[in-house]
Amino acid sequence: MFGALTDTFQKIVKSLSRDKELTEANIAEAARTARMALLDADVNYSVVSQLIKKVKAEAVGSNKIKGVNAGDQFLKIVHDKLVEIMGGEEPKISFKKTPTKILLCGLQGAGKTTHAAKLAHFLKKKWHKNPLLVALDLQRPGAIQQLQILGSQINVPVFANMDEKNPLKIAKAALKEGNFDVLIFDTAGRLHIDETLMQELAMLKKEIDPEEIFFVANAASGQDAVTTAQEFNQKIGITNSILTMLDGTTRAGAALSIREITGKPLLFEGVGEKIEDLRLFNPVSMADRILGMGDLINLVKKAEEEFSKDEEKEMEKKMRTASFTFEDFLKQMRALKRMGPLKGLLKMMPGMGDLPADLGDPEKELAKTEAMILSMTAKERQGNVEFIPSRRKRIAKGSGRSIDEVNRLLKSFKELRQMAKHFSSMKKQFKM
Repeated sequence: MFGALTDTFQKIVKSLSRDKELTEANIAEAARTARMALLDADVNYSVVSQLIKKVKAEAVGSNKIKGVNAGDQFLKIVHDKLVEIMGGEEPKISFKKTPTKILLCGLQGAGKTTHAAKLAHFLKKKWHKNPLLVALDLQRPGAIQQLQILGSQINVPVFANMDEKNPLKIAKAALKEGNFDVLIFDTAGRLHIDETLMQELAMLKKEIDPEEIFFVANAASGQDAVTTAQEFNQKIGITNSILTMLDGTTRAGAALSIREITGKPLLFEGVGEKIEDLRLFNPVSMADRILGMGDLINLVKKAEEEFSKDEEKEMEKKMRTASFTFEDFLKQMRALKRMGPLKGLLKMMPGMGDLPADLGDPEKELAKTEAMILSMTAKERQGNVEFIPSRRKRIAKGSGRSIDEVNRLLKSFKELRQMAKHFSSMKKQFKM
């Protein structure tokens, strides 16, 4: 996701890994390279200087750790300092009042209206809130209709008045709406900051008296987003930020700088075009991604949404006793598909960030496997029969695959069960 910056950090670690320990000379060289990479990634100069200063101080004063090379030790130090400047831990929203009023602000093109709907969807699905979207963008043609369409997609009502030209009156009327515990106000943006915009926002803030003011920033705009956030914070007083479009060729400038410069945390990140592509910003996860260490935090969150604790225990028991069946395999595959594109999931695993270009399409391979399992009888899926040649031939014909592909599936499945049993045995011995 962060391209050149991630590549540079990985090259630094690889170069240092040839050394047994960190020295003033190799620390200075690594820090110099890291500084240039961070500046190229559009990270704020003062943030870069502060980060590198902390990394060097920690690295020079670090003790040699037995069995850990200089590269891994340097990586750990950089990771810790990145997490620190991004806030340390996952921030939270306070819902002390009912309704909680959230005012969104930002420039045009940052995805404010889309993320108003994404935020409503997140609060409704994840935190079981009952939100109301309020359309206050009377400047951009189609903004109200866009919010209404998005609201209908997620079954969240939109308060709007196409005839009213004063956003203050619409906001005042929306405050009288009952039965909602969160009100999300989508305000008008501008192509650049101007006094008219700021005055309108200031008046809306006074009228609404919001508990939260979210600044919505486009991650691709780098330091420009940070500068704009700083101005909004000084004139309006933001409480949090939402960073959008983090799924593209984003540089790290906004992600690494915005909290340090504004003093206000990043709360959410938009990671795709779908309405559900919004998640809480986690500093550890972001540091992992910047350094090319995968994204286990969000991978685990995705898995927890699809697999209940009881299902996990049941599956662990089946794997341990080698009673894992093709039926179970099919359920696992379908749950995996619900988690999102397989290539994306693979990239979230440590060490899998640079997948080979000739990897092929994992989705197609998954579909082939599913077709072969669906071509089995109920007894075959339970593994209660021997897969004699005639059965293999029928499965191949029914799924449109070759007998060789069916053979490979059966062989892989057998090896998977044996491996699970082997690891279970090792686990017991380790406990003993």
